[in-house]
Amino acid sequence: MSLSYIMPGFRGTLAFTVFYLSLVVLIPLSSLVFKSFQLSWGDYWAIITHKRVLAAFKVSFATSFVAALATGFFGFIIAWVMVRYPVPGKRFLDALIDLPFALPTAVAGVVLATIYQPSGVLGQWLFNTFGLKVAYTPLGIVVALVFIGLPFIVRTVEPVLQEFDASMEEAAASLGASRWQIFSRVIFPNIFPALLTGVSLSFARGVGEYGSVIFIAGNLPYVSEIVPLLIVTKLEQYQYAGATAIALTMLVISFVLLLLINLLQRWVRMRSGQI
Repeated sequence: MSLSYIMPGFRGTLAFTVFYLSLVVLIPLSSLVFKSFQLSWGDYWAIITHKRVLAAFKVSFATSFVAALATGFFGFIIAWVMVRYPVPGKRFLDALIDLPFALPTAVAGVVLATIYQPSGVLGQWLFNTFGLKVAYTPLGIVVALVFIGLPFIVRTVEPVLQEFDASMEEAAASLGASRWQIFSRVIFPNIFPALLTGVSLSFARGVGEYGSVIFIAGNLPYVSEIVPLLIVTKLEQYQYAGATAIALTMLVISFVLLLLINLLQRWVRMRSGQI
């Protein structure tokens, strides 16, 4: 039986979906690819292998990866507490969790830079107590990306925890399982696919983040300069070919990483029996 028979309007909705994706995603990305064709392979390779460009790629992807792992850990704990415990002021806390979604990223960057700079409230305390300098370092970028990416983890894991069947925990407890065994062998395997999805969303957001990072990063070449800032800098200098080459490289790397993450998510779901 064909899908068009099972789903009324299948062809029309499919055509609309393809048209929408082409208009919003494929056409802009294809223009980026066609623009890069103006460069020879030698010029393209020289641009993307420049020491400053390679350093910016390293900073962007390394800090995004570390921030995604940190948000995965803290976001899971927050989601667990919000679902499993009667938290006072839960609505207020929910609003605080969603605040990075609504807050302009530039405002978040200014606030974080003000707090974590050497003379700021937290920045001065961290430096005097632990010798940590947050602002104008890669650590500052990680802090900004954790702030931005935390809601992705919480809002992805929270619904799964809410729908989790408590009878599975009761059955495991009745069979003599400890609390750690119940968590590690019953709860976490069912939550892990959603957690992995949230981590991947946080990582993807972190790689392309600009507004909240540039204020706290310091934007020092070879130290805390990110790829989006380097692209903007080249555009301001009318180096459109260089900006296109860097943007295309970032697009390809991000697409490959997200594809690998999606394959990993599918494998995890198959292992956990959710597919």
